[in-house]
Amino acid sequence: MHAAPAAARPAGPSQELRAALASVRAEVSKAVVGQDAAVSGLVIALLCRGHVLLEGVPGVAKTLLVRTLSAALSLDTKRVQFTPDLMPGDVTGSLVYDARTAEFSFRAGPVFTNLLLADEINRTPPKTQASLLEAMEERQVSVDGTPRPLPDPFLVIATQNPVEYEGTYTLPEAQLDRFLLKLVLDLPERNEEIEVLRRHAAGFDPRDLRAAGVRPVATAAMLAAARAEVARVQISPEVLGYTVDVCRATRRSPSLSLGVSPRGATALLATSRAWAWLSGRGFVTPDDVKALAHPTLRHRVQLRAEAELEGVSTESVLDTVLASVPVPR
Repeated sequence: MHAAPAAARPAGPSQELRAALASVRAEVSKAVVGQDAAVSGLVIALLCRGHVLLEGVPGVAKTLLVRTLSAALSLDTKRVQFTPDLMPGDVTGSLVYDARTAEFSFRAGPVFTNLLLADEINRTPPKTQASLLEAMEERQVSVDGTPRPLPDPFLVIATQNPVEYEGTYTLPEAQLDRFLLKLVLDLPERNEEIEVLRRHAAGFDPRDLRAAGVRPVATAAMLAAARAEVARVQISPEVLGYTVDVCRATRRSPSLSLGVSPRGATALLATSRAWAWLSGRGFVTPDDVKALAHPTLRHRVQLRAEAELEGVSTESVLDTVLASVPVPR
């Protein structure tokens, strides 16, 4: 079902590259229990060169997840704790006067890394939040009029606490739209939480990933090669139309005051292609679009106030949209 015609079906993805990316997920599971969907989402974001918003209560291993992912991929990572007094220069870097040479030199900020963990991004004022926008969109930082390119790959992984809003600054829709995915880290199931405690009882130290057996299994070069293959994943006109119809249906939903923008539609195309590639196919099916609709679109729509009062959730609205749009056969 939904398969491309045999004559037009493209060659499947490289088994070696797929195996390497699958190994990344296995390595992360050595330190992080029960967040397989979030790990898959982060791998998809790396394949699409997109950024991720992680939402979850404190203590569900958001920071550990990012550190373990970087260790499995041999990538550099830095963490910035966003606070109300954080200045833009604290993130991007600034010019520093050197008394010995009587000249200004640029001191790079933590944004010059592969994986930037922006912890509790909604706790810092809009001016500092905005300092990340150029880095996220242009993959460069301009200080004193001079653009400075960021490393490749470059991924911003921003976290938000969904239950504590006192002293926070809501991210504007324009900034939310620049995150490829919003991944929700739920509390673990009972058996998963028992496994977490079992590991800690056996001596697991989250600060020592090497002792936990986490090792590099893929490289930045492998990621670049995988990205090139993802870009060749085919999507039929029917599935392309289905993707657009899903996004357009959100704009007509009576429960939403803001629907998905065209940028959101291109994001859904990108994530669906990456998921198809990870699944071992060289073409996208409607099921791929459905599988990625929630994480790709949930932060790009806005509920009407009256819908919120009635207890309607973004997830239920997206479920209704997906159920209402005819699936191509």
